Amino acid sequence: MRGLSGGPRSGPGRVSVRAAVPAVAGAVAVLLSGCMAGGTGARDEGPARAESATAPAVSPSPSVSSAKAAGRVDAVRLVKNDPQVSAEVKRELKPCVADEYPVDVSYGNLTGGPAADIVVNVLTCGDAVGVGSYVYREENGGYQHVFKAEEPPVYAEIDRGDLVVAKQVYATDDTVSVPSGENVITYRWVSGRFVEKYRTHNDYSNAVGTGASPVPDS
Repeated sequence: MRGLSGGPRSGPGRVSVRAAVPAVAGAVAVLLSGCMAGGTGARDEGPARAESATAPAVSPSPSVSSAKAAGRVDAVRLVKNDPQVSAEVKRELKPCVADEYPVDVSYGNLTGGPAADIVVNVLTCGDAVGVGSYVYREENGGYQHVFKAEEPPVYAEIDRGDLVVAKQVYATDDTVSVPSGENVITYRWVSGRFVEKYRTHNDYSNAVGTGASPVPDS
């Protein structure tokens, strides 16, 4: 699983998370508040990199509509035109290099709609900390916003038809690069909305990665 902050954490039931350096604290200090968490989920499809600002234009509407091109959408424009996306996240959504935006996009079946649903994760440029995750469902030729999570670090993926949202948890004395654990929340589309089905919590070991591995006997 991509996104999130913290050092590599891998193993059964856990995926590696992106490393973040202390500099990210200044970039997302306003966003990092309360308990935060992160986790896992294998993708059905994706992520596909978001189109740049030169991608086919999108005609916005109250339903956050977007034109399709070869089965893909302009995810950057989709998020920027979404009135439900916070101003803080929109400020983070800017090119990192040239016209390359820090956006991960996955396509898959989450809501049983007429076309693939779209999961969009907005990251910070330098440290790839997830600051917002969104799901869009095609309706009447446009895309409707049906889910959001904006408590960083956060990252959403599609796991066998379910939406899996991962959040990292910080204790009061944790640094941004070393969280204490993670929460993984699984949502399922029921009666026109996402309903929480499962929630798991993982505690990280502070001993992992703190020293050199012993040299085995020859």
